Amino acid sequence: MKKLMLAATALAGFSAPAFAQDALTLQLKWVTQAQFAGYYVALEKGYYSDENLDVTILPGGPDVAPPQVLAGGGADVMVDWLASALAVREGGLPVVNIAQPFASSGLLLTCWKDAGFTGPQDFKGHTLGVWFGGNEYPFLSWMSRENIPVDGGADGVTILRQGFNVDPLIQRQADCISTMTYNEYGQVLDAGVTADELTNFSFEAEGVATLEDGLYVLEDRLTDEAFADKLVRFVRASMKGWKYAEENPTEAAEIVLEFDETGAQTEAHQIYMMGEIAKLTAGSNGALDPAAFDRTVEVLMAPGSDPVITKVPEDAWTHMITDRALD
Repeated sequence: MKKLMLAATALAGFSAPAFAQDALTLQLKWVTQAQFAGYYVALEKGYYSDENLDVTILPGGPDVAPPQVLAGGGADVMVDWLASALAVREGGLPVVNIAQPFASSGLLLTCWKDAGFTGPQDFKGHTLGVWFGGNEYPFLSWMSRENIPVDGGADGVTILRQGFNVDPLIQRQADCISTMTYNEYGQVLDAGVTADELTNFSFEAEGVATLEDGLYVLEDRLTDEAFADKLVRFVRASMKGWKYAEENPTEAAEIVLEFDETGAQTEAHQIYMMGEIAKLTAGSNGALDPAAFDRTVEVLMAPGSDPVITKVPEDAWTHMITDRALD
């Protein structure tokens, strides 16, 4: 909707900016929603324009793989989880974390309480819903650490490749499904299930959390000073947007809705989501915490049946952008 309004404004003959701004394209990890509120707030509030940036935000979706978009030149920066980024880096695509707006993880495994699960060893012999497309790595690491096979059987778990909805739990196709605190868990409650009927296993509480939404670019582009300068301004404006969103969650949710061209999002859910997202971005100034990075690597390389990465990554993150952006 917002894009259409801007187009209409241009057709009506309003004057263009006097000076060309530096273009930068951001590829989101998922669809337009409050998970990415900081970027939309920065766009709407003019924080990017203040930095002489013309930022285009590309929504993601089930058919969009941000690393592929980045590799193909379709975006300058992508939002991705560190587990996914490290996996693709080890696979040959040299992506680098330049900023980390999310300080903690919102990933849950949400289970029916009547399944009787008290810990991961109880999952054996059961069916669990797991997202793929790069979101599977934290779960696979957890199971690897617990030495629980993921190919079924009485001593393993059967994985149901979960779509991005909560139907497998509601319809009892799986005893547990992957949820995010800020999205699918709320959808389960909206479906009429009470919190008392559920048991949540938090990846943070289980000690297997990995860093989630961060900003990534291709490593070789960091040697281009003009590009690095754009990134500095982009990160500075984005973090300003994130802090505004944290402090003004209802307004931030309304801004996100203005940019949702699908019309699929509801105000109530986006306000709920922004409230939960603010808990995850709280405490982050945008600079990646090296200790959190090391913890993620440790989780991903946990001894067990199938580590996600096989060696400690080198040069997979940098403070060269945030040091200048947050100075």
